[in-house]
Amino acid sequence: MSDAHHHADHDFFVPAPSLWPPLTCLGAGVLMAGIVLLLHATPAILGQGTITVGLLTILLGAAGWFKDLINESRARGFKAVPLVLDLGNRYGMIFFIASEVMFFSAFFAAYFYLRMHNAAWPPANIATLSIDLPIINTLLLLTSGATITWAHHAVLHGRRSEAILATFLTWQLGVFFLVCQAVEYHHAAYTLSSGVYGTTFFMLTGFHGFHVFVGTLLLMVTHWRLTRGDFSRNQHFFFEAAAWYWHFVDVVWIGLFLFVYVL
Repeated sequence: MSDAHHHADHDFFVPAPSLWPPLTCLGAGVLMAGIVLLLHATPAILGQGTITVGLLTILLGAAGWFKDLINESRARGFKAVPLVLDLGNRYGMIFFIASEVMFFSAFFAAYFYLRMHNAAWPPANIATLSIDLPIINTLLLLTSGATITWAHHAVLHGRRSEAILATFLTWQLGVFFLVCQAVEYHHAAYTLSSGVYGTTFFMLTGFHGFHVFVGTLLLMVTHWRLTRGDFSRNQHFFFEAAAWYWHFVDVVWIGLFLFVYVL
């Protein structure tokens, strides 16, 4: 962005050309191609390698993109942005979360359809997992929802040290959740290709786990930015966006826990 944008805020502006958005989209495409190859191609290493390249490309693009956004905020001095820009940021995040809701709605719809049209669910040849780890994961995510809310209130009241601590606890709980899910997957007696039950189970829980991973990265960046003093009481949308995303992840897990594990 040019210096003119840093010295004077405007209701509308055109961002400078950037490599990061198209690179991130390219990574997402490579990732999806890798998933298809993993399911249909041999050897499996071909799909696994493509997935790895896709994930690394997404992470590289997202890191560069976030870096540009952070530099822009710092150049502005974290002062209040015009209403139009603020609404644009908020509506953009809301529409993004709405698109994620559509993803999970489609997966849940497929799960319910398959469950209703199969005489035995889960199938007789499937040895289901213990509910112990999912209960622990539920407690972890519910606690993390409380800590991120604590952090948000601390930011609003100018208590930076509290916000730093609460955000740190939140992403730590996210890491523990991912570890527990990895242990659960390690002990599963079925895979993604074990019929419709294995496919829907791993698609729902795995897609949610990926969102927890992304949310944890967001919270790590948020925690780092809090330690740098980037946010003020009136200007902290990056923090709010990360908190919204994390609450969305919490709500989705409640649905997963009830319908996939308990019922």
